[in-house]
Amino acid sequence: MALHPMQASNVDRGLLLQRYQYVRDFSMQLVEPLSAEDCQIQSMPDTSPTKWHLAHVTWFFETFILVEFLQGYQRLNEEFHYLYNSYYNGAGKQYARPKRGMVTRPSLAQIMEYRLYVDKYMEIILADENHPQAEKIAFLAEIGTHHEQQHQELLLTDIKHGLSKNAINAVYLPRKPEMRVNAPALEWVNFAEGIYEIGHDTLKADAGYAFDNEGPRHKIWLNNFQLASRTVTNEEYLAFMEDGGYQNHDLWLSEGWYFLAHNKRKHPAYWQKRDGAWYQYTLAGWLPLNLAEPVTHINFYEAQAYALWAGARLPTEAEWEVAADDFKAEDVPTLGRYHPNVAQESQGQANSKLLQMIGEVWEWTLSSYAPYPNFAPLEGVVGEYNGKFMCNQYVLRGGSCVTPAQHIRITYRNFFPTAIDWQFTGIRLARNV
Repeated sequence: MALHPMQASNVDRGLLLQRYQYVRDFSMQLVEPLSAEDCQIQSMPDTSPTKWHLAHVTWFFETFILVEFLQGYQRLNEEFHYLYNSYYNGAGKQYARPKRGMVTRPSLAQIMEYRLYVDKYMEIILADENHPQAEKIAFLAEIGTHHEQQHQELLLTDIKHGLSKNAINAVYLPRKPEMRVNAPALEWVNFAEGIYEIGHDTLKADAGYAFDNEGPRHKIWLNNFQLASRTVTNEEYLAFMEDGGYQNHDLWLSEGWYFLAHNKRKHPAYWQKRDGAWYQYTLAGWLPLNLAEPVTHINFYEAQAYALWAGARLPTEAEWEVAADDFKAEDVPTLGRYHPNVAQESQGQANSKLLQMIGEVWEWTLSSYAPYPNFAPLEGVVGEYNGKFMCNQYVLRGGSCVTPAQHIRITYRNFFPTAIDWQFTGIRLARNV
């Protein structure tokens, strides 16, 4: 049977082991500031404990590579196969997602032992270039490293939500006081109508890695449109709030208006007013709200309402990708701050006024998460990775301040339901011309 166009590794096999080790080591770096108790918390059904993330990504390598292709391999613990399967029905039953925080045993130390056990055998199989299934192993290992990078981002967003519920000012990583700078004035960048191509080119040998939902590359027609030069700031969003944005039902989708009433929402997630001043919870703890920073942790309803109030709209994902065409991986801001940066002119491209297109906040689009023309999921159980979620979700683009830099690309299609806000989600405006 012929391989799916994406079922071939784009990583040099000599570098694949190095990449594997780098990604696995980075997960351990992310856990260093956390206690065992921190790693156990599950603060709501949509999040998962840090301990679960560490085990699940290890389960992926074990289940799809070691069990299938390493002769004589024995699982460290057969019960892990059930506990750490996320949603792969083809791999067997799964432990209920909302109850992952109840799995206090195995301990964090046992999960660390599990990671080392799997790493030992993964390094053996990745080093075996003469394995009869070397190409398939490389393909699955590459998926596995990108899968782990997704969970590195989730680990940070999930632990942020958990620590924010602490009665004390819980800090993941402290941050030195920063000089306040102003965001550049918002400008509108014009894009002409015409036929464009979007999506990952699955048939191009040097196109780099992508998930199956990013292709195939295809043509689309776009009308004339404008895109805002940067994302919406806290100051701009605060003006929307002070103008009664959360009280004006004309601005809100029906479901969004119900969301506000049901959740008593009056401001973005992680905002809190104290003694007349706004504060925001960050991975560096509670800090005074920086008005120049991009507004973040905004759900789709809030993004849509703000856009309508501002006399604009959200972009479609095709408009976003066409506009972002000149941005590359080297444009991703330096990680480690784990919070969006104030827009700077130096973030733009020589031939464009666009700023912050990648690596600050995931930007909501108007596009429902649906398959591209001629989309086909990967063969086998790994084909459950993306395609089966193409329902009741919207696409977000651009990556965030907690997305690993090597994991960001302009064709990346993130997707979430309309009400989520624990991710670093934000707003970029668009307008018809």
